[in-house]
Amino acid sequence: MTSDPRMTPGPRPTPDPRPTPEPGTAPGPAAGPDPVAGQDLVAAARAWLLQDPDPETRAELSALLDSGDSEALLDRFGRKLEFGTAGLRGELGAGPNRMNRVTVMRAAAGLAAVLGPGRHVVIGYDARHNSDVFARDTAAVLTGAGVHASILPCPLPTPVLAFSVLHLEADAGVMVTASHNPPRDNGYKVYWGDGSQITPPIDSEISAAIDAVGRVDELPLGSPGTLTELGEDIVDDYIDAITALPLGDARELRVAYTPLHGVGGGTLTDAFLRAGFESPTAVEEQRNPDPGFPTVAFPNPEEPGAMDLASALAARMEADLVLANDPDADRCAVGVPLPGGSVRMLTGDEVGGLLAEHVITHTTGDRMVATTIVSSTLLSKIARAHGVRYGETLTGFKWIIKAGPGLVFGYEEAIGYSVGSGSGLPVRDKDGIGAALTVAAIAAAARRDGRTLLDLLDDQARRYGLHATAQLSARVEDLSLIAGAMARLRTHPPATLGGRTVERADDLSRGDGGLPPTDGLRYTLSGGARVVVRPSGTEPKLKCYLEVVVPVTDDVPTARTEAAHALDALKSDLTKALDLPRHP
Repeated sequence: MTSDPRMTPGPRPTPDPRPTPEPGTAPGPAAGPDPVAGQDLVAAARAWLLQDPDPETRAELSALLDSGDSEALLDRFGRKLEFGTAGLRGELGAGPNRMNRVTVMRAAAGLAAVLGPGRHVVIGYDARHNSDVFARDTAAVLTGAGVHASILPCPLPTPVLAFSVLHLEADAGVMVTASHNPPRDNGYKVYWGDGSQITPPIDSEISAAIDAVGRVDELPLGSPGTLTELGEDIVDDYIDAITALPLGDARELRVAYTPLHGVGGGTLTDAFLRAGFESPTAVEEQRNPDPGFPTVAFPNPEEPGAMDLASALAARMEADLVLANDPDADRCAVGVPLPGGSVRMLTGDEVGGLLAEHVITHTTGDRMVATTIVSSTLLSKIARAHGVRYGETLTGFKWIIKAGPGLVFGYEEAIGYSVGSGSGLPVRDKDGIGAALTVAAIAAAARRDGRTLLDLLDDQARRYGLHATAQLSARVEDLSLIAGAMARLRTHPPATLGGRTVERADDLSRGDGGLPPTDGLRYTLSGGARVVVRPSGTEPKLKCYLEVVVPVTDDVPTARTEAAHALDALKSDLTKALDLPRHP
């Protein structure tokens, strides 16, 4: 696709290359300080009504005012959604502590102020409630501020937007999505001109600019004619890019697939067909986008029950592989059907190891692979064995993508992957469709040899040792409990965990390990085990990432049993050390 010269009106802003300390947990959907600063909540709500262009949220707020529900008003106006490196994410509704048209217009005005007139922003959106409305509001505010805006042609996956920012040489991108959050949520993710999610200090600059925005009904708005409506050719360009990945030549494979009521199905199917695979068979009940997500309790392929329909389909069709995307298709879940009709879901670390070795063996030259401090250490051993560079970053793809030059593969344990070739990464963010296509290529090659992905995992266990990972989390009502648990661990670090000696304790808030400071603790244990403890950046939860490494001669099943017992022992000791409520 040839880009309009108006789309690149001047020099593109670039992120500050210097590492910036990350203060504590990353800003996310958690509400921030009281934005009314002592003002009367009723007065704040009435002022909001005067500028709100949405009849639905105006009706909601008017009903609350009429009912005198002070608690509901305090929840909406006593705090606000904070704009951070994850952008904005929260429940739909009226007020600054909700996602709505006023909140979105303020965010767009803040972004426009940071960019300045004459820049170019690409806008994408998924199929959640109001995503299309928020995208159009963003375009109107940006064009009203003199920023050139282009919008994707329909609800599309997040990786298509990330690809488009680079492909069109835009200065920034906006994706309206809440990924795998509950149905009543929506969000607003911002990308910079390098095609990756924003990092400090850009997030702080945009946040400060948002705080300076006045009434949204006084913002100048561009007319629809000032917006560039992109065509389907941008999706074709994305598919061309990911089908040019190193996919080998094996194509015979039966795939059961679910987009979980999200936007990934059409693009993934087109990519598979263009690459020469059969069309995956989609779960009929989950094939089409539906913002209500009626068949799942939580639209996340990692949640219990979310893959039940896909597993049943795989058994009926005798599939070789099970694939799933989350609703905005930036993540990919992988399962292997077993005899008897069940499915063995692979962990993000297992898929990451398989994808990494595939990419490394199909590329040449000076390459780098990267993952985060909470992912398995297996990737470092794969990189060492193949003579490629290895990078380790803070959690989040915004950091992985900046690991270093020559990056051809990056992943995080939360089933997010970016797969590249010798020429680099076509998408500088998580790409659940490119990852699914590459996993299918690996599985097809294994099938041709009479094997499955599970056999390939056993091969890696024999080569590098069995790296088994698990998580332990504690969700709390009172965030001070998390701060207290972290303080206890810092003051009285454990000497042993799971019967293993703690050989080294890194306090990541001090920048131990050469990374920007972040609120976390890392324990290196005897026998190659490791534990990382950190507060979640997006939920009121303390998360622990566990890994054990078991040497393997040939008896992989016995090693897996030993690893499972070792992980259970670590969980038991950590639960006692944290002294917090435990949730799955």
